[in-house]
Amino acid sequence: MKSDPERSCSTKGPLQFYQWIFGSPRSRPHLDEPPLRAELFSVEQLARYAKALAAGHQVIAIPGPNRLLARLEHNEEVLRAFNRATLAVDPTRRITPAAEWLLDNFYLIEEQIQLARRHLPRGYSWELPRLLHGSSEGFPRVYDIVLELISHVDAQIDEGPLCAFVAAYQSVESLRLGELWAIPIMLRLGLIENLQRVTSRLIVAREDRDLADLWANRLQEMAESNPSHLVVIVADMARANLPVSSSFVAQFCQRLSRQSPILHLARTWLEQRLVEHGISIEQLIHLESQSQAADQVSISHSISSLRFLVAMNWKDFVESLSGVEQALRMDPAGVYRRMDFATRDRYRHVVEFLARRCRATEAEVAQAAIQLAATTSRRAGTQDRAAHVGYYLIDAGLTPLSQQLGVRWPWRAQAQRIIRRFPLAFYAGSVGLLTLGLTLGLQRTLDSEGLTGGLLFCAIFVFVLCSSQLAVALVNWLATVLVPPQRLPRLDHSSGLNDKGRTMVVVPAMLVDREAVDELVATLEVHHLANRDPFLHFALLTDYLDADAELAPDDVELLQRVRQGIEALNRKYASEASDVFFLFHRPRRWNGSEHTWMGYERKRGKLVQFNLCLRGGAGDAFSEIVGRTEILPGIQYVITLDTDTQLPRDAARQLIGIMAHPLNRPEFDPVRGVVTQGYGILQPRIGVSLPSARKSWFVRLFAGDAGIDPYTREVSDVYQDVFAEGSFTGKGIYDVDAFQ
Repeated sequence: MKSDPERSCSTKGPLQFYQWIFGSPRSRPHLDEPPLRAELFSVEQLARYAKALAAGHQVIAIPGPNRLLARLEHNEEVLRAFNRATLAVDPTRRITPAAEWLLDNFYLIEEQIQLARRHLPRGYSWELPRLLHGSSEGFPRVYDIVLELISHVDAQIDEGPLCAFVAAYQSVESLRLGELWAIPIMLRLGLIENLQRVTSRLIVAREDRDLADLWANRLQEMAESNPSHLVVIVADMARANLPVSSSFVAQFCQRLSRQSPILHLARTWLEQRLVEHGISIEQLIHLESQSQAADQVSISHSISSLRFLVAMNWKDFVESLSGVEQALRMDPAGVYRRMDFATRDRYRHVVEFLARRCRATEAEVAQAAIQLAATTSRRAGTQDRAAHVGYYLIDAGLTPLSQQLGVRWPWRAQAQRIIRRFPLAFYAGSVGLLTLGLTLGLQRTLDSEGLTGGLLFCAIFVFVLCSSQLAVALVNWLATVLVPPQRLPRLDHSSGLNDKGRTMVVVPAMLVDREAVDELVATLEVHHLANRDPFLHFALLTDYLDADAELAPDDVELLQRVRQGIEALNRKYASEASDVFFLFHRPRRWNGSEHTWMGYERKRGKLVQFNLCLRGGAGDAFSEIVGRTEILPGIQYVITLDTDTQLPRDAARQLIGIMAHPLNRPEFDPVRGVVTQGYGILQPRIGVSLPSARKSWFVRLFAGDAGIDPYTREVSDVYQDVFAEGSFTGKGIYDVDAFQ
């Protein structure tokens, strides 16, 4: 007969039967906390129980101490002690199947304990709502939720029941984003807790079996030496007040069954003692068998669930269950759904931040941002940057949104906003004030020493130079503390680009000799293989070497060789829509200041004339163009590389995803001649590869961390962080129209 899940208790099992027979387990401290093992529920029963659980939870949002770390330390201590004791057992002695599971998988348990400790810093659970009442009083609410789930699925965690349980709970009471992200951590802690509780039972059971072996050995020795004194040993057993548990009885009877029939006196005494409690030896032996089987199942399920936690896609889990996520997906501009996970997560973190500092819930904050974006969308259209919800979360619209919600900004956030609004005043003013303060301090010291005239002026002048360098270093450090670098929002183009993101990767180069030409063509092919996409094209922008005449003897041969190389690549990677590879070659022009024939303005001239060519101008700038040119007007972005610059796998899509995001889309001010919002040019950090780091002494001095992949690290630059500007080094991606 199944009980109502709303009335179920998470402590049911064979242990209750044992306690009913032999009284309270207070004298057995290992049994104070039974395993997380309750009645098994179906998915529908789990949903009903989750709703009842949500209705009964009373929480407090005031930060409190982290009791989970202390609990984790205790669990680790018990598990390690059991593992050491099990390894020290005589190999000839049999261990239970549950203990064997623990022993074989202890490496995994240790790994999960370390992982839980790393993902649970001391301040993590401070901001999680805590329970006011119940068995988990003082613990985070989400921890009690996972304990209840574990108990009603016997530690067998699966994605379907887990999602159904959490979704049903949120139908009554919404969980915060932080609580949803804490579920995998809490599940790991709950499973470790369950392993510890089962292990504690195994420790007690092993102690009882050892005690049974001790008395069986004494009886055997007495039976062999002086059988008439067996009654004395039995009397000692009666006076010892032995814990007649199922483990003791099963082991004791098993040992007696293999001994001399003369030991039936001890078995008779045991039967009489059990009769007083209304139970038989056979019932306890059966109970022990059931207990061992249940412990084995619990441990195997817990270990399998720990492996499941590693394989589970928690990003999809959180986004599918988050009310904030569902609200933000109503973005009027339709951009939010197309962003990558890191950008969506940044938006959600801002919602969390605002909700903690106002009286609105996280869902209400997200709804307020969506309503502001919808208002702009109806007035100015979905193409307006303010029609995107991100404008009100990470851009200029954050101010009106925070005013509407009544957000109380902490001092550090206020300082960041002021610095980003007046970057030059902060940077130059801080450097100037520090330099002035240090200089005035020196002047007072020199005045007290009686130094005047030219010596005073020289001393102050030299000190100003030195103190200004110190001030710059201090302000740079202060800027990194007050203005942390922000990851630019980006669209997710991992599945491919679209026609609006059509891009040309160009390599400005010079035709030096045959080997150099072949290397250029091979480099272009490598870039294509690492970044294959139907809307991604590759081109060489070439010049001849400087010469005293307009034409040199090898010019025709070199141009023919590079043309053949590009045509061969287009045949090899043929596309029905358009050519993948292009060649744009310029003739020499006379440079009066240099008194030589050369390519017009070299690299800068190539890019400028190439941009004009893309927009229908500069028709005579290139003497040779290879490739079908009908797609050129549709080129939106250009990625420019040097001949020795690499383009890692899918790096082009990531750069295009950043440029295509509406908040990064450049808005050009024709009066001032600058981009006022968004970015016209983006460039990643450039590193030096290990082979090229030893080409010259100059490169050796300035190569930096040669051989370390710069694309695996986040990099901060004070100039870019404070002023949101940078110096173009000729490598990166730019918007053709904004650049032109």
